[in-house]
Amino acid sequence: MDKIAIGAKIELSKRFFFDYCNLMMPKFYKRDRKYLLEVCNEFQSFLNDDEHDVLVLNMPPRHGKSLTLSKFVEWVLGNDHTKKIMTGSYNETLSTVFAKNVRDTIQENKADITRVVYSDVFDAKIKYGDAKMNLWSLEDGYNNYLATSPTGTATGFGADIIIIDDVIKNAEEANNAMVLDKHWDWFVNTMLSRLESGGKIIINMTRWHSEDLAGRALRELPKTGYRVKHINFRAHDEKTDTMLCEEVLSIMDYKRKVLTMGSDIASANYQQKPIDIKGRLYGEFKTYNTRSEYRKIWHYCDTADTGKDYLCSIVWGETSEGFMDVLDVIYTQKPMEYTETAIADQLVNNKVNSSRIERNNGGRSFARSVRDKIQGKVSCSIDDFYQSTNKESRIYSNSHWIEQYVRFPHDWRTRFPEYYQAMTTYQKTGKNKHDDAPDATTGIAETMATGTKLESFDISEFGFR
Repeated sequence: MDKIAIGAKIELSKRFFFDYCNLMMPKFYKRDRKYLLEVCNEFQSFLNDDEHDVLVLNMPPRHGKSLTLSKFVEWVLGNDHTKKIMTGSYNETLSTVFAKNVRDTIQENKADITRVVYSDVFDAKIKYGDAKMNLWSLEDGYNNYLATSPTGTATGFGADIIIIDDVIKNAEEANNAMVLDKHWDWFVNTMLSRLESGGKIIINMTRWHSEDLAGRALRELPKTGYRVKHINFRAHDEKTDTMLCEEVLSIMDYKRKVLTMGSDIASANYQQKPIDIKGRLYGEFKTYNTRSEYRKIWHYCDTADTGKDYLCSIVWGETSEGFMDVLDVIYTQKPMEYTETAIADQLVNNKVNSSRIERNNGGRSFARSVRDKIQGKVSCSIDDFYQSTNKESRIYSNSHWIEQYVRFPHDWRTRFPEYYQAMTTYQKTGKNKHDDAPDATTGIAETMATGTKLESFDISEFGFR
């Protein structure tokens, strides 16, 4: 390639991000890979537009999303040495590797006159003595780059651009409500607090779960005034049975991965369909904002069969419209010494009228103890009974009724986090670690079916007055 042609490519790469990627890595950033051209153009447009503050990118693995982000950091710093960029990944090691790759690209020396390196395009240089792997500066800048993680620190660092790159490690983390909550808290309380006025945020990740960082950002950030743009790429177009890029992932390899991983994991990784949504039993739950005047306050408790099981105790109010509003939930693995008192307090505090407690594995003595503890404090009948029906069949057969008639508090995700997680991720296919929450919630349907029959029984039909 002659000097004039190379010079033209270098000039174009300064102005256009995709041209930079194509110049530096032509074998991957091919011009006929339209999705890469689109991603690069979206990044460049997002950097300069006044319409969006947050960009959420969901793209299949091995299609260059993290690579493109690192190239973007190189390109941004090459054009503006004053920019401050902070990246966060799921651990310090991964975020540091990201930072080191960018730093090493900027520092690369030219050893082959036929090969273009960063210094041929941009004049940015790493400051001597200020080139740690996870925190470094340019010669004419200060603290231009910081790499961190949910367990790391961002103290004293302000950023013009914040990049979140794959904070979820695997499917196990994706199904851990506490981990997902920590990611969100870290993002809101740590990362957002570091963003300079007018700064930009890029969230790049596989869509694992409906409550993952990308999902919450898409749902929650617009409520607080952030303007969010979403770019979503799926590996496989199911309508045309074609791939996003056959060279990167062929349809044959994709179908092998689906068989190897399982359809739920593959669907999350390659199709951006959260694993909790694809296979979950309950499609959607109804919610309410304010308590109603209730006809009657009910209670159902499924005691824990073993030490690994959860006790699930639910109080609900029956509305005149026929809805069952969940008022309180105790969902715990704590021992009987705690739960007996906790359930008694729950009945008293919620002024429960009627309670049903399963007597499985000691339920009778449990119910007796609760009955003794509420004596003289609340007028509540307690019925202890033996549950003999198959648990899975009960849960499945009543799931539609639960969706139609049971309403949860609008903030039940934060009020009852473990119960919420158990309900919203319960799968149809039997891959569930626990079924205690759906089991006890099914008790609402069964209780109301029994209670409705009793209350609607009119003895006048039999000649009694």
